[in-house]
Amino acid sequence: MELFWMEHKKLWRKRIVKISVLLCFVYTVIFGGILSFQWFGFGSSDDYTSAFGNNFDGYTVIRDSQQYSLSFGGELTDETLQQLVSDYQRMESAGMDRELENTDWQTVNSWLGMLYPELRDPGNYKTMICYVDPSRLTGFYERRQQAIDEFLEVSGQTGAEKEYLHQMERKVEKPFRYTWVEGWSQLLGSMVADMGAVMALFLAVILSPLFAGEWHDNTSALVLSTRNGWGRVAFAKILTGLAFTVELFALLAVSSIVAQLFFMGTAGWDMPIQNIKPIAVAPMNMLQAEIYEYAFALFGAIGFAGIVMLISAAVKNNVPALLLSLAVVYGPMMFSGYLPYGLQRALDLIPLVGSSTDIFRTNTFHILGRFIWSPNLLITVPVLIGILCMPLAVKGWSRRMKA
Repeated sequence: MELFWMEHKKLWRKRIVKISVLLCFVYTVIFGGILSFQWFGFGSSDDYTSAFGNNFDGYTVIRDSQQYSLSFGGELTDETLQQLVSDYQRMESAGMDRELENTDWQTVNSWLGMLYPELRDPGNYKTMICYVDPSRLTGFYERRQQAIDEFLEVSGQTGAEKEYLHQMERKVEKPFRYTWVEGWSQLLGSMVADMGAVMALFLAVILSPLFAGEWHDNTSALVLSTRNGWGRVAFAKILTGLAFTVELFALLAVSSIVAQLFFMGTAGWDMPIQNIKPIAVAPMNMLQAEIYEYAFALFGAIGFAGIVMLISAAVKNNVPALLLSLAVVYGPMMFSGYLPYGLQRALDLIPLVGSSTDIFRTNTFHILGRFIWSPNLLITVPVLIGILCMPLAVKGWSRRMKA
């Protein structure tokens, strides 16, 4: 334990670590959280002097939007949808631009485009919510079921796979709970979902010199001459890398959740994720989805940390260790779109390469004759990869130290 604390303090004393943690915090929490809520994500959009075209009044807009949504009864039915559309059209015709920003028009418009495509007017430049006849918006849940079936058919998901997904979908409670959706849509679609990709960059910068730095700093011989030897030192380094990963995640996650609670409160946590994407089949509410996305980021970060430490132990130079670590995540992200679909799905199992937003999709893996919903593997396989890499890092470093 003494060695662990020594390695832990040595890591945190490095200037590059402090700068990296600060930059990661600023990007994820300040820009991706606080300023996104207050300014360029939810601020009212009539300030043309702003670089983002938004006023610095996101808190007020969010609270007004939540309050406005409460007037629709809390459940999403055909009547609710008709009221949402007719109320939007009423405010638009009256020129109530400020009040329009409190509506869920983007979400509602996406529902209309997905479930009522025959009502689209190709010759009308306006969005559907502006001109569609509210009285024709009936059969919401029947149309949703039809849209799911059509999507699965087009995706080639038939037979046993289709039945597996239908079994999941039947667990979704109906009618859906409804409050303001747009905030949760942005939160789950980008704010939390992007955390893992950001962490990968800074974890690579910080952890890639963990072992390789001993060669770079010419301290490898000193490690061999200590009474602890390479074995205990290597184990202490692994624990240090793991602890730092958890600490960085905790700093970002706790700060982001505090910002979220301040701006959004807890309103809407019990809405199903189908309010964001109607053809999603997972029986999850917003809170469960957020917990999953944070778990995805944590387990993926642990898995990635294991890979970075393995690379660091195998390479004697900080720069190649950093470049290889970055290539593990960002390489597949860049090129997976050009690869066969099956290979894309396999690459998604690499820590932090896949996306936590798979909870909105119908992707599955077919393993040993059974279908497994992809999000279940996307949080288990990456952390197992990282755990497997850690003892390999110790062995790899020991061989180099003995050579």
